[in-house]
Amino acid sequence: QVQLVESGGGMVQAGDSLRLSCVASGRTFSPYVGGWFRQAPGKEREFVASISWTGSSTNYADSVKGRFTISRDNAKNTVYLQMNAMKPEDTAVYYCAAVNWATGVTSTSSRYDYWGQGTQVTVSS
Repeated sequence: QVQLVESGGGMVQAGDSLRLSCVASGRTFSPYVGGWFRQAPGKEREFVASISWTGSSTNYADSVKGRFTISRDNAKNTVYLQMNAMKPEDTAVYYCAAVNWATGVTSTSSRYDYWGQGTQVTVSS
């Protein structure tokens, strides 16, 4: 089984930056696509960003384009989400996810096989 553990969440003010990390362990499979999703209170889980195994292909939700950057370090089995110019509407629980590389940088949550437990991000105005 593959375990994904997120870290880096916290409380920041609007305009601040935060970097989330997602470490994969256990029976890690490679190569894999890494993804980030978020869920705000009372809302459905939504796609944030995804990255291919090599990092050459990325996909972003329109709401975060130009502000968030997804990256990865395969030597460390880690996928990152750098969040800049944060807004109160970015407040949510952020989840990382993984799926076999052949799936591509999909934004569809149901296509991901493995999920982390989530980390809370709160942005105050």
